[in-house]
Amino acid sequence: MESEPALAAELFGERIDAARRYAHHPATTGVEWGLIGPRELPRLWTRHILNCAVVAELIAPDDVVGDVGSGAGLPGIPLALARADARYVLIEPMERRVEWLRMVLDDLELPHVRVVRGRVEELVDDEVFTVVTARAVKSLAVLVEWCAPVLGPGGRLLALKGASVDAEIEKARKQIRRAKLELPVVHELGSPPLGIPTRVAELRRR
Repeated sequence: MESEPALAAELFGERIDAARRYAHHPATTGVEWGLIGPRELPRLWTRHILNCAVVAELIAPDDVVGDVGSGAGLPGIPLALARADARYVLIEPMERRVEWLRMVLDDLELPHVRVVRGRVEELVDDEVFTVVTARAVKSLAVLVEWCAPVLGPGGRLLALKGASVDAEIEKARKQIRRAKLELPVVHELGSPPLGIPTRVAELRRR
């Protein structure tokens, strides 16, 4: 497993011990349960945990954050550790992953985080978020259709994307317009410490 980078202590501050405990979970049971591939362990901190944690600067106090397709808790759990003055809902449809997330949260003792089993499009009548996050979940066009209905007034979709973000935005223009979202602002976060920056497309409800 990758050694802990110096950036981790900077991002997590007094919660660095909890972040270390979290890192232990995907590196062990996360691999055993098939939530993360063993080849990802040499870059677990930089490519996964810190890649998500740098997005915390886009989260405001008292935001209610829905993390779509949370899987191994990415980006929701690193965000909850780095920005504990917001509330988080980890949304995951697969029972096995939900069980794993609940096990991890029991260990980390994060009262501002809860898990909901389901798909975000099923939560329209039950949940309203100020922010929705998604990492490695579908194209931007699909995310806009799924997530816009659960965004409150002025709510934001934060889609963590790679180098293809500009092309995805072009393909999603029709869906963005139909969902009454503003055209995305693309943030590049975490560079140079991370090497490869985290690219986040931020779409705000008009």
